[in-house]
Amino acid sequence: MNRRITGRHRRGGKGTAVVLFGLCALCPALASAQPADPSGFSFLRVEPSARAAALGGSFAAIADGDINAFFFNPALPNESVDGSLSLSYLNHVTDINAGFLAYGRNVPGIGVVSGGIRYMNWGTLDGADANGERTGSFKAGDVALTVGASRQAVDRVRVGVNLHLVHSSIADFGATALAADAGVAFSDPASRLTVSASVNNLGATLSSLGETNDSLPVDIRLGLSKRFANLPLLVSVTGYNLHDFDAVSDDATVADNIFHHVAIGGEFQFSPSFNLRFGYNHRRHDELKSKSRLDFAGVGVGVGIRVRGFKFDYGYSSWSELGGLNQLTVGTTL
Repeated sequence: MNRRITGRHRRGGKGTAVVLFGLCALCPALASAQPADPSGFSFLRVEPSARAAALGGSFAAIADGDINAFFFNPALPNESVDGSLSLSYLNHVTDINAGFLAYGRNVPGIGVVSGGIRYMNWGTLDGADANGERTGSFKAGDVALTVGASRQAVDRVRVGVNLHLVHSSIADFGATALAADAGVAFSDPASRLTVSASVNNLGATLSSLGETNDSLPVDIRLGLSKRFANLPLLVSVTGYNLHDFDAVSDDATVADNIFHHVAIGGEFQFSPSFNLRFGYNHRRHDELKSKSRLDFAGVGVGVGIRVRGFKFDYGYSSWSELGGLNQLTVGTTL
């Protein structure tokens, strides 16, 4: 399905602003439940794996060997991710697609080194000038290259950093940025508890899509995960965008403002080979709901199956009447 964005394909023309404003306005709404900024780098908010999507994006304290956790907090990977490879595909709304790759390796003397690629293809868009005359079609896409490292700081505490090279393009225009994450994670195996904190996407924009400087989606996160001793259930709670607590609306309650910064997920770990997952993000629900009752916007569900050294994860995220996002992840150890 082609989308029509008005504007000329030449730098500095009046139509350029219309093209960039139109597509940038779409980016946050199509990317994730996180706060919407008109930025060329909003795709960094997209959940990079089916498991994370099924948990409603509540992945900031998952330290059980899932290499994709390093996208949320660089301190989370530990020695159990050694050799882990993960490939994910996201079938987004309309003809938008995304792909993710993550790999981790334990390097003696350094710690756990992680690397990843995030890519989003926005499909083919129809261009038009200010008078509505067609000017042909063009494409848009985003890519981020990430390398990170984590290591033990003191007993049960790990620290980590990520570096990102980010590029977004719309037709002949491009935006580039350098960004970094820094995180810390405390894990207590005896109580099966992990608590984490991180600052994500802090950096500098090297070039922007238009005359206005594109901003990075900076995010301060706190995470907690707990696996119960007598119940095969992992519960995860993530607080995000904690640096910006502006009121949701004039009549919003304190509870509304708090829940707009919280994602909650759960995973029934029936066996190492079979898991069921669910998640809820209230901000996503509020931004996407179109029904007054029984609107499942913001709800995520999924399943994980392990077969002969391969892990297959599926996640579904409801976007109300817009449809749903389907995501598939395949993981193995090399």
